[in-house]
Amino acid sequence: MDTLLFGISGLPFGDGTKKLIYKSGIEYLKKIGLDAMELPFVRSVNVTDKNKDDILTAKATNKFYLSAHGSYFVNLNADEQEKQEKSMERIIKGAEGLKKVEGRSLVFHPGFYLKDSKEETFETIKNNLLKLPDLGVHYRLETTGKSTQFGSLEENVQLCKAISTCKLCIDFSHLHARYNGCLKTYDDFARILDYVGCELGDTALKDMHIHMSGINYTVKGERNHLPFEESDFNYKACLESFHKFNIRGCIICESPFLEKDALLLKNYYESL
Repeated sequence: MDTLLFGISGLPFGDGTKKLIYKSGIEYLKKIGLDAMELPFVRSVNVTDKNKDDILTAKATNKFYLSAHGSYFVNLNADEQEKQEKSMERIIKGAEGLKKVEGRSLVFHPGFYLKDSKEETFETIKNNLLKLPDLGVHYRLETTGKSTQFGSLEENVQLCKAISTCKLCIDFSHLHARYNGCLKTYDDFARILDYVGCELGDTALKDMHIHMSGINYTVKGERNHLPFEESDFNYKACLESFHKFNIRGCIICESPFLEKDALLLKNYYESL
């Protein structure tokens, strides 16, 4: 990608005059200066043959970027083989739904350690990811916000090195919560970008998919998302690191304030 896009997760609130759907949501977001939406496939894939043409038209007309967040019910390290297979089916259905509207990135959480070691979990998840078909959609592995969840930055980077169809989704707020408020300064964020560039090359820094929000957490990790101004997440230092490293790709705001906070991010970034 040749720029850094800003968008939101799910449908925007809008101006309150009408309920928005994907088509009108895209049009509204573009009107207020945003460029991307992450479709919420978290409980079901809600792109169908009935609405896909309207979405495609709105996407093309507004030069809009679409990604999707896959099912919450994915665990590629489930104890039961049947549950692992169901997880892969959910991922594939999400990718097929996203492909209908020419989206690029399907984001999902890979799984949980459960009673397995980190090494055993890595191998099981890797083997399952290798079974996924190449549908022309990137499988984006999201960094997770709790230490009980597989999905540290290092784990996901190593999977991306091993599997050509997999790419990163770095949720910086999740990393902040996973390690009990570890991201405080510019240097903290810069170390993450430097690691990604060293491990995956400059091409990874030019095709990033990022989640950001304020976040509430305990020593056990993530609890819930917050507006940026109500959180200790240093979004300004984070954006300053993006500017310094000249990254490209898409930033999805997951704040409860959605488009308001997405514009907060974009406006600050463009002021640098």
